[in-house]
Amino acid sequence: MNKMIKLMVITMFFAGIISSDLFAQNEVYKISLAEWSLHRSLESGTITNLDFPRIAKKTYGLDAVEYVSTFFNGKGEDQKYLKKLKDSCTKYGVKSLLIMVDGEGDLADSSLAARSQAVKNHYKWVQAAKFLGCHSIRVNAGGRGTMGQMQAAAIDALGRLSDYAAKYSINVIVENHGGNSSIGKWLAEIIKTVNHPNLGTLPDFNNFFEYDPYKGVSELLPFARGVSGQTRDFDEKGNDGRIDFEKMMNVVSKSGYKGYIDVEYSGTNLSVDEGIKANLALLKRVIEPYNK
Repeated sequence: MNKMIKLMVITMFFAGIISSDLFAQNEVYKISLAEWSLHRSLESGTITNLDFPRIAKKTYGLDAVEYVSTFFNGKGEDQKYLKKLKDSCTKYGVKSLLIMVDGEGDLADSSLAARSQAVKNHYKWVQAAKFLGCHSIRVNAGGRGTMGQMQAAAIDALGRLSDYAAKYSINVIVENHGGNSSIGKWLAEIIKTVNHPNLGTLPDFNNFFEYDPYKGVSELLPFARGVSGQTRDFDEKGNDGRIDFEKMMNVVSKSGYKGYIDVEYSGTNLSVDEGIKANLALLKRVIEPYNK
């Protein structure tokens, strides 16, 4: 190969890298993998939490992950364990986005003692999120009481937890995750009232039950620090059986939200692998027009 041809090949190679980088920088939406998608495999012991970054990258080609606290199996404060997880992310080029915290008490409980304990229970996950390089912990606004009582309780608890998380530059984001939290207006009012720079939401497409999902997502998007593209079942065309994802992406786009949307397959009709791949294919299809 003469010098001129070599120069042309090298030029084309680096031009390709540059154009690829520019394309990546122009992506409005990227896709992450929510660990709950693998819950059946994790619960059966087929895989562990430490395998998650590798699976996300090697099996599904995704470079960002969202953990679930319960799959740490009590090791959320174990520095050696957390370092192994962080090292795995580094090894596979995977970014840790957030930890979905479950089972740590009710932040919207009308009992001051109960919700205060719940706030303290979340502290270790703020610290773990910071260590892993996450931007947020996802929390739930569940509890006991009337809608009004629970709303007041959530305002109190989320305000205090957000103050604590701010010391670590970690966001506290609330998901519509059943009960009152799946009423978009109810949850949005809480976020507005607390008015904390570290408090936001994680709108989930498929977690509005008796509430209009498109309205609910639109009400939570102004505060979103992430979005969940959860799917349960699919029709013969690969669409979600309940939510019109094209319509939902239009809602997301109009809100001005930019960032990650996760794959979270929670159905049972498909295998774990089939469900994740179907969810991923659907998200790629509806996101593509907005990344051009």
